[in-house]
Amino acid sequence: MDIHIAGGVVTRITAADGHRSGGRTVDFGGRYAIPGLWDEHVHMTQWAMAANRIDLSHAASATDAVDVVRSRLADGRLSVAVHGENDGGSGPTLVGVGFRDAVWADVPSLAMLDAATQGRPAALISHDLHCVWLNSAAAKRYGVEVDVGGLLREDAAFALTRELGRLPDAVVDAWVDEAARKAAARGVVGMVDFEMTWNRDVWLRRVSGGFGSLRVEAGVYPEHLDLARRGAMRTGQDIPGGNGLLRVGPLKVLIDGSLNTRTAYCVDPYPHGGRGLLTVSEPELLALLVRAREAGFVPAVHAIGDAANQVALDAFEAAGIRGRIEHAQFVRQEDFARFGRLGLTASVQPAHALDDRDAADANWGDRTDRAFPLRSLLAAGATLALGSDAPVAPLDPWITMSAATTRSGLDGRGPWHPEQAITREEALGASARGLRRISVGDPADIAVLNDDPLEVSDGVFASMPVAATLIAGRFTYDDGLTYDDGTVASEA
Repeated sequence: MDIHIAGGVVTRITAADGHRSGGRTVDFGGRYAIPGLWDEHVHMTQWAMAANRIDLSHAASATDAVDVVRSRLADGRLSVAVHGENDGGSGPTLVGVGFRDAVWADVPSLAMLDAATQGRPAALISHDLHCVWLNSAAAKRYGVEVDVGGLLREDAAFALTRELGRLPDAVVDAWVDEAARKAAARGVVGMVDFEMTWNRDVWLRRVSGGFGSLRVEAGVYPEHLDLARRGAMRTGQDIPGGNGLLRVGPLKVLIDGSLNTRTAYCVDPYPHGGRGLLTVSEPELLALLVRAREAGFVPAVHAIGDAANQVALDAFEAAGIRGRIEHAQFVRQEDFARFGRLGLTASVQPAHALDDRDAADANWGDRTDRAFPLRSLLAAGATLALGSDAPVAPLDPWITMSAATTRSGLDGRGPWHPEQAITREEALGASARGLRRISVGDPADIAVLNDDPLEVSDGVFASMPVAATLIAGRFTYDDGLTYDDGTVASEA
């Protein structure tokens, strides 16, 4: 088939006849063209910075984590894994990311991190961003109080993570541009960015500096809702100065914590005690959703625990507004049907089911048949929107879709609750905002694949070769495609 594009839109789809008249053509060489892919939940600055910090994701214990930090200090490979200037002779803060203490046999402590760092400030951010492990020097530098564990959780962790991200704009923007180019090389055309900041101005700066690899929907947080309203911003609105790439995203509201931090708000207590945290009360959440409705914002409510999802569903129903529930990791059986009845989108991150399966089994016990419940949500009539929550999981839609369809990480372990898997067709649609095929009138946001995504093996699907990606007919990535005059596509 030939895909005809004009003005950034697909204008015709015709049978391939080898005849070209007018305009410039690119030969896809019999490859497969699909609608461009979206990541519906990203923390883009954190994702870009994670690639430039100490990786703790493979640490199997607290002892392993401090050994990684100790070895990095010893070999001096710290050129980009630090924050701040040389303060008082103690040096910049050493920053690590990606630890998962929920499945460690030992526990983090202030003393063990102090011993490994010898007075050098160190802050280690958990993979889910809901916890930061500090040493004494870092606690003193940032003016925070920690107990013998050295841990900050939830709002205190978020605040310090934002502080650790205060690097020169030029440095961070270059990292973001590199991360976006890598995403485009995986067929990604857009993302919803939930970075915890006033996102509009950050992205306007990046676009004015030449950013052009992705479409961006910039989320807004409650503390900025009045500012957004004064600017007459509404979800879905194009932002002037955004070069057609930048739109206003949803209103992000966090109402509970996370599984690995054991702060997700649950009906039943955790084995160690407590039911997690409800960080926004039910009346406060309802008031926020009403404000969102009046302001023209689509709410995106972070709810992980089953009790938090119940609270979120109650608030959506009372407010009379549609929106999104971010994560929906653990849902009561009686609540599934409410997603469909209320017209809600479940913005889910399938890779978390594999990363967190041990933590879920340990903390949610025999109730994990309703954990990361993709099939149950879809069967109940929810709209699925797939994402990564990068840096919690990689910004790669093929890893995301592989997890959704196999419930297996291809690591030798059997599928985890395979009854909750979805099909490849369903996963592709949920990664392309409901689009299953390229149609006339669609924006020319296209991913070109070397293989048929419905026919390849599971291993190939998880690492799908991408030949090209286009936004509005403009190549944001290509792997050697050529025009009819012999020039390469990226030179268009």
